[in-house]
Amino acid sequence: MMAMEETYFSLASTCNRNCLVICDRGTMDAAAFVAKTVWEKMLDANNWNAVQLRDNRYNQVVHLITAANGAEDFYNIEDNNCRTEGLELARERDLRAAEAWIGHPYIDVIDNSTDFDTKLRRLIASVCRRIGIDTGDRLATNSHKLKFLVGNLADDKEFPPFQDFEVVHDYLVTSHPKVQSRLRKRGQNGNWSYMHTQRRFDVKTQVIEVKRQITQRDYINMLAQRDDKHFTVYKKRRSFLLNNVYMQMDIYKHPCHPRCTGLILLETYTTLKGDELLGRLPPFLNVVKEVTGDPSFSMFNLSLKSDWTPNKLQNVNNCADGAYKTIIGC
Repeated sequence: MMAMEETYFSLASTCNRNCLVICDRGTMDAAAFVAKTVWEKMLDANNWNAVQLRDNRYNQVVHLITAANGAEDFYNIEDNNCRTEGLELARERDLRAAEAWIGHPYIDVIDNSTDFDTKLRRLIASVCRRIGIDTGDRLATNSHKLKFLVGNLADDKEFPPFQDFEVVHDYLVTSHPKVQSRLRKRGQNGNWSYMHTQRRFDVKTQVIEVKRQITQRDYINMLAQRDDKHFTVYKKRRSFLLNNVYMQMDIYKHPCHPRCTGLILLETYTTLKGDELLGRLPPFLNVVKEVTGDPSFSMFNLSLKSDWTPNKLQNVNNCADGAYKTIIGC
């Protein structure tokens, strides 16, 4: 699998046009179908690690939930010689495959809450959003990013399978007040991935956000442009899948501004609203309130060294996370 992927990656890198490589399955899928001891032995034998195979190898992971979970009337094995699983086994294997990718920074889960044509449009829209293509209303869906304030951290045993990461954010000096730039270092067990994000705020109150993976050398060089008006942000990020919704929880760590002490924020990207969404939130977490678009909980504002009040914030910076339509590129 890796050799075949490398062939296509190499071809794409030599192409003189924009090129998107789509992998049907990826390296982490194998972890869902072999024993944990076998998987770990394979990693050790090849000197691989999960950050390398999962986070650094693919810009985005899209998991389409099996029709056996939510669209059972359309699931059958009669017209597919490769499909032999009954409903229960199909659900179990689908969940295992999804859980194998927990921890990747950019996962989109496409469920069966719509008809199949709309499901495909949601898939295409999620890819366009990640690579920075504005499709206008051609692929319009009601999917949106939400953020919640969590009162306290539950015991680890309360969570479904999860992955924890150390995350470090630094904001960089920019030449224009409507441009925001930051670096992210994210890793496990001493293995790291590096990301540069740039946000541009146009006159139509729309954000264009472009993310790109960078090398460790680029990361170190760009750190020289660190903005002294901001603290470095340290977090533990916990990623997990619950009720077919992918969630990330940021636990702020010291050293930080006192305003971040004990702060825990839960984020998810979903089409759900109202009571249906509330029913999918983790019951073991003390979710205090929704803070989507609240500038008091924007990481940019939370990292500022200067003191401020929420009222003053509106005039200081209009870069509150989730306050604008976001187009994300990898």
